[in-house]
Amino acid sequence: MADFDAAAVERDIRTAFDDYERALVTNDVEGLIGHFWRDARAVRLSDDSGHYGFDAIATFRRARNPSDVARELTRVEITALSADCGVANAEYRRTGSGRRGTQSQTWIRTPEGWRIASAHVSLGAPP
Repeated sequence: MADFDAAAVERDIRTAFDDYERALVTNDVEGLIGHFWRDARAVRLSDDSGHYGFDAIATFRRARNPSDVARELTRVEITALSADCGVANAEYRRTGSGRRGTQSQTWIRTPEGWRIASAHVSLGAPP
């Protein structure tokens, strides 16, 4: 593995992750969409569906019910895999319903900045 500044990559990804989180809890749909890799290979998976390609992810985001999106992060781990790729894993609790969930995101550096190439979200049953 080539040498790179893992701490700097992790800080950069955390900054992008936090910006995505702000867009999520405020239901900034265009901001959410803008964080995804604009490519047919981008993927967003959840408990009951998969969205394959940037266009499908954008369509999902624009149609999503924004109720119960407010949440608190209970754990976030960022791991740099290379100078241009890293993974964010998080656990959270939705503040309205109390439901707990997890997510993982693979972030890649693009000419436009850090973007999510792949995401998986799991949400537990109501308490």
